[in-house]
Order: sequence, then structure tokens, then C-alpha cells
Amino acid sequence: MAVKVKICGITSPQQALLAQDAGADALGLVIYQASSRCVDIERAIEIRETIRPGVLCVVLLVNASADFVQQVISSVKPDLIQFHGNETGKFCRQFNFPYIRAIRMRDDLNINEEISQYSDSTWLLFDAWNTNAYGGTGERFNWGRLPLTRDYPLILAGGLTPENVIEAIQAVSPDMVDVSGGVEREPGIKDESKLRLFIERVKSC
Repeated sequence: MAVKVKICGITSPQQALLAQDAGADALGLVIYQASSRCVDIERAIEIRETIRPGVLCVVLLVNASADFVQQVISSVKPDLIQFHGNETGKFCRQFNFPYIRAIRMRDDLNINEEISQYSDSTWLLFDAWNTNAYGGTGERFNWGRLPLTRDYPLILAGGLTPENVIEAIQAVSPDMVDVSGGVEREPGIKDESKLRLFIERVKSC
């Protein structure tokens, strides 16, 4: 089965159309003020309107309040919420809404214990650990830490580029790869040639 591609950090309708034309399977909109790729709810709604049927719309949130999560669900109408902060399984489940749980791979993490807390997630996303940032750092982690035998859909993130994505797929066999900075010319501005090359290489695997 072909590996899917999620392009995260989409900041405009034009970027959304570019990614879809290049073959993206999912688009990520970041609603988190500390991110250089942050969009507000109004811009997220505008981008959402350009996302075609069959392409997933994912809104990334970091340690948002329950009221804000509910506001995003009702106004943006994404297909999934990506919880990328310190949210507990109980917090994620309360909305009865499909979600991606991002697991940040700090050195002392008990992966199986962490996974067990989010058994109802639609996807589990694995990203690099950074003490000062919640994703979007361009850093990668040791892919060998991920189990090859698993019973959940896996998204691989963290420092992926057109140059290393084939190696990553061969090492991890993910169901989806997630890229942001690796296909940009500056934060929030995707580079068309990098974007197309990344997706082309993923689909060739």
C-alpha cells in the first residue's frame, strides 16, 4: 500500500492548492501562536474551503483549552485534530472526535506505555523531541527506536526532506510521512520544487 503524505504548516489557500496539486493526501494547519507557521481560526476556515474531498484536513493544536478545541472543531470543521502538546488520553478522548496523537521521542520515553494511553487515536505520529519547541524544528530522531511490528497506523515526522525520505520509509515502513520545514524556502512558505520532489519520492517507494 502506498505511503501517504501530509504537508504540515500550510499558511494560505495558495499553499493548500499547491500541495494538493502535487499529490498531498493530508494538509496540516497549525493553530498555535508560538509557531512560525501559525494561522488564526479565520485563516484556517479560508484554507479549509480550498481542501478537496479525499484530502484530509488536520488542525494541529498544542495544549489548547477544551473550549478552544471545541471551537476549532465547530468552526474549521477539520477531519482530524492533531494534539501535539502534553495532552492526556482522557483530554483527547473527551471530544469524541477523530484525532492524531503526536508522540515526541524524548530519550527516556517508554514508547509502549505512551502508546497505550492513546489506543483510540486514529493515527499515532512520532516526532523529534525538543525541550523548547513542540514540533516544526527540522530535527530528526533515531528511527530505529520505533517498533516494526505494530497494530496502529504510524505517521513519521521530524526532519524529513526530499533527500532522506526514501531512507526513512525503508527504515520505518510508516503509513504516512509528515513534512513541514523540509519542503520550505522559509517558514510557512512551501517551495514548489521541493514539495513536488518530496511527494514524488514518497509515491515511488
